[in-house]
Amino acid sequence: MITKLEDLGKHIAAKLDSAITHHEVVRGELTLAVPAAEIVAVLTGLRDDSECLFEVLIDICGVDYPERPKRFDVVYHLLSPRRNRRVRLKCETDEDTPVPSAVEVFPAANWYEREAYDMYGILFSGHPDLRRILTDYGFQGFPLRKDFPLTGYVEVRYDDDLKRVVYEPVRLTQEFRSFDFESPWEGVDYVLPGDEKAKAQ
Repeated sequence: MITKLEDLGKHIAAKLDSAITHHEVVRGELTLAVPAAEIVAVLTGLRDDSECLFEVLIDICGVDYPERPKRFDVVYHLLSPRRNRRVRLKCETDEDTPVPSAVEVFPAANWYEREAYDMYGILFSGHPDLRRILTDYGFQGFPLRKDFPLTGYVEVRYDDDLKRVVYEPVRLTQEFRSFDFESPWEGVDYVLPGDEKAKAQ
């Protein structure tokens, strides 16, 4: 049995050949870089290989790097309960290029991929039901993208006259807070009782 993560990384890279573009162990964690088109083959290989047995999909998430042409990393975390180890896979994509869905390999990928779509706008080809999961049906934009405004685009409220929920453009009713440093939360300019006993540094 392979015991070291470095050896496991070499074994996976040799077994899956061109499907692994890079592997490294950082802070005790093995990370594999995979082309998006190869992700299903790699996930299947990691699940079925007797030295790996990564049979549990822990999570799929997105990372946004807006300055890159392929702005998103799709990150997969796998667990091998029988080998007691974890692995991370990363693939890159852009706003228009879908990543093949992992639902056929790991059914648990269904809602994780929907969340990545809802929060980042990452597309997954072959997904059985790719639609929003956390935001409302009429929601505009993708809240975890770094270029999404902190206030959002619309606000939702219940209108008593119309007897329904209405969507309106965001209106800021007060200016951004101006710090005057007079608040007790910002610190005070007098000596607190007991502080006079402290030695000056």
